[in-house]
Amino acid sequence: MEISAGNTIFVIMSFEGPDVYSSAGGLGTRVNNLAEKLAKKGFETHLFFVGDPDLKGYEAKEEGRYILHRWCQWISRYHRNGVYDGEDGKVRDFSWSVPEYIVRTIFSRAKEEGKKVVVMAEEWQTADALMNMSDRLYYGGMKGYATLLWNANNVMSFHRINWGRLAYTAKITAVSRFMKHILWQRGLNPVVVPNGIPDRLLKGHDGAHVTELKKALKSHGKDMVLLKIGRYDPAKRWRMAVEAVARLKEAGVKPLFLIRGGIEPHGGEIMELARERGLSVGEINAGRPSVEEGIELLGTAPRADVLSLKFFLPETLVQLLYHCCDGVLANSGFEPFGLVGLEVMAAGGIAFTGATGEDYVVPMVNAISVETDDPNELTTYLLHLQRHPELRKKVKAEAHKTAKAYSWDRVVDNLLLRIEFFMGEQGGQGAGGAAG
Repeated sequence: MEISAGNTIFVIMSFEGPDVYSSAGGLGTRVNNLAEKLAKKGFETHLFFVGDPDLKGYEAKEEGRYILHRWCQWISRYHRNGVYDGEDGKVRDFSWSVPEYIVRTIFSRAKEEGKKVVVMAEEWQTADALMNMSDRLYYGGMKGYATLLWNANNVMSFHRINWGRLAYTAKITAVSRFMKHILWQRGLNPVVVPNGIPDRLLKGHDGAHVTELKKALKSHGKDMVLLKIGRYDPAKRWRMAVEAVARLKEAGVKPLFLIRGGIEPHGGEIMELARERGLSVGEINAGRPSVEEGIELLGTAPRADVLSLKFFLPETLVQLLYHCCDGVLANSGFEPFGLVGLEVMAAGGIAFTGATGEDYVVPMVNAISVETDDPNELTTYLLHLQRHPELRKKVKAEAHKTAKAYSWDRVVDNLLLRIEFFMGEQGGQGAGGAAG
């Protein structure tokens, strides 16, 4: 069966989503961009997620083709610290109420209209919901209208998943070959559906903004500007990054290390390590500045080796920083996909990634791959690039080319072809397919 907007409806289930309340990592970005691109291609697309309790429960976008369903709002009103606050109660509610609603409304209408429904569930929190939905579809005589997919973005809470039942119920996908290999160890053979890059990140930068930001950074009198953004999680190798900056300074380099972390306790340890290693530390405190205000803040910031950016970074400013800094340290020790690295490449920057799920990296061609947790590896590569500006230029150019290959347009086209394959496998089941 060839999929088209006229014969297929998409449903995505995810704990994270586009709301600030619902964003904790890359998953919210993934599902929003995926759903948005499907809607732009003409597909009716529904996203069910744990939404902001103060926003509308139902919201239509993209001329009514992209529908947001903010779920668990009655629980979230008592858990104001984000999507994962009160997680267990939300999982229980999501697992039973979402399948019932989707089958009763979306599937019933699809059956009347003779359409297929593709349900894509993300991460462990949605596994039970998908399996419960399979049962409802079977006993309602609608299993033949469904293609069910479950996607692994991480290994978190794998121990909670009934893998036998899930694999019987749904097609398993994974965000990278790295995750595919992990699932191989469980006797599963998932199909890879990678993350993508929104087209807007590939369109280049405002020339005036680039000039002003470079001027602001140059005013610090440093000869190497580095950036690291992420949660203060030991797996992100913050200690490695700070130690590498300290060794650069000891080698005679004048570094400026811009950091944007979270609220995790590990952040205090990182600041203390920086001071112990002889790095001066400063910070910028602000609210939600515009791009222009953010550039001005960076230019007038305290002079220090390590500068903590304690304010909201607009996407445009983040992309400008990726482009203008000498290196972006996305050097995680465990990264199932590594969306930050790909975003850096889209901005025409130089990403220093780990060596786990970053399938898109060709070392020293389009990015720098860090294979160990030894700070000397980082300093070696940084000094090499400083000595060879022609290599920096080549890496930046190749990085942008690679990012284009991961645009959501291309990723979604690949996904649609995969789903046609899945539908072909299911072809003989009809409405009486096996219960999950």
